[in-house]
Amino acid sequence: MSPATFLILRRMRPPLLFLIGTYAAAVGGLVLMPGPVIDGVPQRMSFFHAFYVISYTATTIGFGEVPHPFSDAQRMWTTLSIYMTVVAWLYGIGTIIGLLQDPAYRQARIAQHFARDVRRLRERFYLICGFGDTGSLLARALTDRGKRAVAIDIDPQRINVLAVQDYASYVPGLCGDAAVPDHLIAGGLRSPRCTAVVALTNDDQANLTIAIAGKLLHPQMQVISRASTLDAAINMASFDTDHVINPFQSFADHLALALRSPGVWLLHEWLTGVPNTTLTEPRYPPHGTWIVCGYGRFGKAIVHQLRREGVNVVIVEADPARTGCEACVRGRGTEEDTLAAAGVFTAAGIVAGTDNDANNLSIVMTAKAMSPELFVVIRQNRHANDALFQAAGGDLVMHVSEILVHEIIALITAPSLARFLAGTRRQSKAWSNELVSRISAVTEDLVPEIWEIRVGDRRARAVTKALAAGRPIAVGDLLKNPHDRTETLPCIALMLSRGDHAELLPSEVARVEAGDHLLFCGKPAAASAMEWTLQNDKVLHYLLTGREMPETWIWQWIDRRLARRAGGN
Repeated sequence: MSPATFLILRRMRPPLLFLIGTYAAAVGGLVLMPGPVIDGVPQRMSFFHAFYVISYTATTIGFGEVPHPFSDAQRMWTTLSIYMTVVAWLYGIGTIIGLLQDPAYRQARIAQHFARDVRRLRERFYLICGFGDTGSLLARALTDRGKRAVAIDIDPQRINVLAVQDYASYVPGLCGDAAVPDHLIAGGLRSPRCTAVVALTNDDQANLTIAIAGKLLHPQMQVISRASTLDAAINMASFDTDHVINPFQSFADHLALALRSPGVWLLHEWLTGVPNTTLTEPRYPPHGTWIVCGYGRFGKAIVHQLRREGVNVVIVEADPARTGCEACVRGRGTEEDTLAAAGVFTAAGIVAGTDNDANNLSIVMTAKAMSPELFVVIRQNRHANDALFQAAGGDLVMHVSEILVHEIIALITAPSLARFLAGTRRQSKAWSNELVSRISAVTEDLVPEIWEIRVGDRRARAVTKALAAGRPIAVGDLLKNPHDRTETLPCIALMLSRGDHAELLPSEVARVEAGDHLLFCGKPAAASAMEWTLQNDKVLHYLLTGREMPETWIWQWIDRRLARRAGGN
């Protein structure tokens, strides 16, 4: 029994019993009351006629049809019955109105509708736990890519906003604590169509509970969780959480990468960005002394990575005792004297990394007024302040939500992308710069679409079938335009994975085998065109041979013989 049904039965039991008792008394009394005497026989009403009369009188319809004229006794009893049943109806209707306004009942009804909407989903979906800035951006990114999402958040305001968002597809939302297993189950955690659960709340303990529930209730499902501290990340990793993302550590890694290899950093930004948006301009953080304002979780991650790169760091902290900063300049960084004491006039860069957007903007404005050539990194905490941060003119903006969404989308759309990006860090600057130029030329300065195929699954049916028949297929064959094999699709083969071996930027003559994973980037139109190659036997035959596929079996047999002979030669 659903909670809504239980509440209805519990709240409506007294008025229903009262209404039933009143009707029973009214009908029974009308049956017992003697009617007029006709032909020496007193007329009495049957139970059916009595119920009929009481029904239209009690509801104040006043139809007036009776089997015979009433006696005075019947008229008196009918009058009394009218008042009794009207009171009973008022009692029942009042209870119904009160029930409809009851927050518990409304929440139960919403939860019931939410569970029903989730059950009706026929596509694979992602369960998003926590619908703040990050969850909202993730839902938009997923729906824009044709994927479905389900949201749970404890804040009713966020769920109310969800109802008016113009997503490409409907996103069911539930106001509730995502750390409660029943809410996760209602959100489809146990459904075979639930692809992954993404824990994005601001509470590490809640994210830990969600990750545990995901692994216990649906072990085959992918679990992605946010972690704000190292301890939380270690705890989540201890029970095989698939992906644990610390946005502070991720940004610190990106900043260090930009210092070490701007080309590789640019690849990371482009390949994890939102497709069809403008490519990020190159950034070249200077070496020298850096000032870090704020020594919380974000500041500590930044300081640690900068020092690993051999960068001299000066820390500005308002409360050194609380943060454990032993050698730092005391202050918020919004004051000129504090920045001067930190050496802003000779510094190469500054990081405004507090958890207060107003303070971060003030730090940047003060620092740039004192040293206009300063390289500025600014932390943005709230998505609603986009206009202010754009006007501030920071060289790098650290937006927690965007970092998380970029990494999650990369994990979801192309699981092997993380492997490719890790491989790029071992390449030379010339290699990364060349790939940057190729991507920019292919996509025409737009963020590329990323897609991955596995030779052997349903998305590559035609290729799998051809390989099983012994027909050789190269990477270059998949890059050909299905409409004209002399043209190449606007895309790049980023990686070919075969078991534990991964080849970055495979050559066009590299052979494709069953079980291979291929990672591509390029225009969205190229991904759609490649679907024809992967799934359509006729298209693949044309790309491999330059001839249309024969329709009859005799010509197919001749074509196979010619193909074998050509292969033998």
